[in-house]
Amino acid sequence: MAVFSKSQVPRFSVEVYQNEYLPEGGREVNAIVTVTSTGGGTAGGVPLREGSAPAATVADGEPTAGVVIMVDCSGSMDYPPEKLRNARKATAAAVDTLRDGVAFAVVAGTHKALEVYPGGGRLAVADPATRARAKQALRTLTAGGGTAIGTWLRLAGRLLSSGHLAIRHGILLTDGRNEHEPPEELRAALDACAGRFTCDARGVGTDWEVKEVTGIASALLGTADIVADPGGLSADFTRMMEDAMGKEVADVALRLWTPVGVEIAFVKQVAPTVEDLTGRRTEAGPRAVDHPTGSWGDESRDYHICVRVPQAGIGQEMLAARVSLVIPAADGGAPDVLSQGLVRAVWTDDAAASTAINPQVAHYTGQAELAQVIQQGLEARKSGDFGGATAKLGRAVQLAARSGNEDTAKLLSKVVDVVDAATGTVRLKAKVADADEMTLETRSTKTVRVKK
Repeated sequence: MAVFSKSQVPRFSVEVYQNEYLPEGGREVNAIVTVTSTGGGTAGGVPLREGSAPAATVADGEPTAGVVIMVDCSGSMDYPPEKLRNARKATAAAVDTLRDGVAFAVVAGTHKALEVYPGGGRLAVADPATRARAKQALRTLTAGGGTAIGTWLRLAGRLLSSGHLAIRHGILLTDGRNEHEPPEELRAALDACAGRFTCDARGVGTDWEVKEVTGIASALLGTADIVADPGGLSADFTRMMEDAMGKEVADVALRLWTPVGVEIAFVKQVAPTVEDLTGRRTEAGPRAVDHPTGSWGDESRDYHICVRVPQAGIGQEMLAARVSLVIPAADGGAPDVLSQGLVRAVWTDDAAASTAINPQVAHYTGQAELAQVIQQGLEARKSGDFGGATAKLGRAVQLAARSGNEDTAKLLSKVVDVVDAATGTVRLKAKVADADEMTLETRSTKTVRVKK
């Protein structure tokens, strides 16, 4: 985590890409909003009002960033033994990647959650001594028991509940299905933890449930991925912790203000992954709602916003929405507005203008469809609907080729034989490795940005 003064936060910018022209009677306005965060204390950020809370590693002697690593230690982690052995190594690598001054803990997850280090319901503060003691404690990890992920998350939430922590993050590893608690218990745990900390989730091997792992990451605004070969865990855990250490400000919200008569149809993150934020909204004053975006470092993300405006006549124009990036004030006062952009609507009788589709909007509409048809195609394949699977996955191949999403195209080629990518003509492979199918499903929401 970058260390910067209390008077600095990363600099945010908002760019809006849209075709603002509508035909007479047109009501739907689409825009792609690109949000970029750069700088912070190391490159000259923007002033932060007194009372707001940037995330430095240590403030006034107290850590303001914390990470909890949750390691599956259920009985299945011993089959084969390489899973638990590599999980220990990966957790040690993540501990080594912690910056001095970051608060941390390690939790062993089975049908209950146990504190491995430091214990006592508290977090340790990273330094050479605590990192060494944490790695020593990892040697005691053994496999046994069941899997109840909701209990792991609730313990992580309690450990990260310190009022001093601005950045609160979890890393969760599992190798199996959440079989030892009802699904509604995991859902309740995710609801309780949402907004309290972010979490990256990983499945190791091929015996876990993709929808469970991706659901955890989605609910807690983190990333999800598969590590089919346990030998790859150390590198993956190191990358995850490096990303966590790069987060500089937490709890950033995408605020939409709309005039009277305007309705928000949907709000989606569309890069680097597709994530529907429409239902995740909190009221933020008259005509304004906040959508959570989690923690930010130096990075850029794209959002697709669709609003419905009242009908209007030719020549009229209006502000359809104002998009702002805000961070909350620690004292509960008005938030800091980091950047703003405007979405407009203009009615015209110029058919060429009103029917043109903005390239960014077209691209990300295709990327969202790509994610959807992959998931639908894999579901159809699992249920024995091979005709439906062929059609959906063929469309996915076509969309991946058209948008230049080479990574997804490669994953699709392990599930289907591509006859003609341009037309989406494919044949289902007779045999597909579990790891290949799960990798495609887990990474189906990853997108590529618009070609410049």
